[in-house]
Amino acid sequence: MKHLLTLILFFILITLPTILMAQPGLPGSPEQTPIDGGLGILAAAGGAYAIKKMRDKKE
Repeated sequence: MKHLLTLILFFILITLPTILMAQPGLPGSPEQTPIDGGLGILAAAGGAYAIKKMRDKKE
């Protein structure tokens, strides 16, 4: 009986997460969007703006 309970518990612990955590795969090639220099430029501009605001606040 102990082996049966162990087997059932093992089966539940292995199969249940795979059923509950199933996620769809990645989209195909045409739907993927590359992130290139534009995002970096926006991040740098935002950082520069934040630094400017912090310096203006000190004065």
